[in-house]
Amino acid sequence: MLSKSLEFLFNPESVAVVGASENPTTYGYSFMQHLLSYGFRGRLYPINPRLPEIAGVKAYPSLEAVPSAIDYVIHLIGVNNAPDVLTQAARKGAKAVHILAGRAGETGRPEGKKLEAEILKLAREYGIRVLGPNCLGVFCPKTGLSFGFDFPKEPGKVGALIQSGGNSTDLIHIASLRGIRFSKVVSYGNALDINEIDLFRYFIDDPETEIILSYIEGLRGDSREYLKLVSEAAAKKPVVILKGGRTAVGSRIALSHTGSLAGSVNLWETAIRQAGAVPVKNLDQMVNMAVAFSFLPPVKGKNVGIVGAGGGRSVLSADEWEENGFTVPPLPRDIRENLKRRGSQLWDWLDNPADISIMPGDPLTMTDVLSEIVAHPVFDFIAADAEEDPPFSKDAFIQHLTEDMEGYIKIRQQSAKPFLIIFDERSPGIKEMDSYIHRTRAELRSLLVREGLPFFPSVTEAAAAMNELITYYRRREEKTLR
Repeated sequence: MLSKSLEFLFNPESVAVVGASENPTTYGYSFMQHLLSYGFRGRLYPINPRLPEIAGVKAYPSLEAVPSAIDYVIHLIGVNNAPDVLTQAARKGAKAVHILAGRAGETGRPEGKKLEAEILKLAREYGIRVLGPNCLGVFCPKTGLSFGFDFPKEPGKVGALIQSGGNSTDLIHIASLRGIRFSKVVSYGNALDINEIDLFRYFIDDPETEIILSYIEGLRGDSREYLKLVSEAAAKKPVVILKGGRTAVGSRIALSHTGSLAGSVNLWETAIRQAGAVPVKNLDQMVNMAVAFSFLPPVKGKNVGIVGAGGGRSVLSADEWEENGFTVPPLPRDIRENLKRRGSQLWDWLDNPADISIMPGDPLTMTDVLSEIVAHPVFDFIAADAEEDPPFSKDAFIQHLTEDMEGYIKIRQQSAKPFLIIFDERSPGIKEMDSYIHRTRAELRSLLVREGLPFFPSVTEAAAAMNELITYYRRREEKTLR
């Protein structure tokens, strides 16, 4: 049964924004815009002693001036004001207060630590949960809560607990370009009260979250309880964890960022793997794993069928898959015989990788060849290389690449075989964006996102994600059989 202990963070009936503002350079302006533009459906109370109205919404000089109860308070003024805001919030029946401002315990200064102790004491006394200080708060598309501009408004199945505000924003923006959509994202900062244990406990049973991502700089709760919760979560749904502060310099910066002390990276990764979660080293790897778990079914074998690109790229692709621990079996004889019966002139030439570039004029299309490869049991999954920029005319290039992508989509719709695409990312400059090559590739990336096809920027990154995907499902199956 879903724990209701943190439901009020994601489904408040009313929100007060302390420090709401008309000044576009302030958080008070941004958070008001977020709540309005993302469609928060509850009651909204801007708090500002100098303005009667903000963004078209009636404002109040204080929390106590609001005529009804308040569920959730977003505190956007100086952290020194937090004790007074907590007291007012308690009088309005608030269940949670998000404190955005930093310069508290993470500074290491005695006055900062003393202030945090006072905030925590009052929160316990009033029965209010505190998110922060030093964090961006909650993104929940379903209920219209957000802390960033241009986040996807459609809800998804990925939940994230991210200790860093900047990393939470980066994660959402980067992942959204690959088709990832989120159930909830929480930036929790110094974790004075609500910490990684509270959030894991919530996400484990949240039916809207099928994949859990976590960025952590240092544990605030008990380490044994934390690992127990990670293990419990990983038994139900994929868990991907990125540890910040793995090196001496990273640890030093983490201490000043969220006041977190880092431990041994080897011990950390060993413990996380033993708990059944997937450790990663950067946000790009985290996004790759989110893509793999979101758009691919369980994969248990390492035989890969490769299609798509020209001869040179096919050679390099085969090398990279083999070097990363996968097997590239020869094209089975029965596939060749099927291609021959269907009239292919190149039935005895094609292999795995299937070099489609040698097929112009052949009566069978790339989709025809791919349908045979996808149906064969020797292949555990299929990797399609998006064609390199070919020596074709504009119209031929656009037609060729578009037909390939439409063929991939068709095959994906017809077969349950795991299928992924390698789509190189080499960011062009603004002038290059005028080129039909880059525009076409960008349009087709968007098509893949709309159709829910997983794509990766390189074979190496795809292989790393697939290795972790296979390991995760094998371990989960083994635990189930014990």
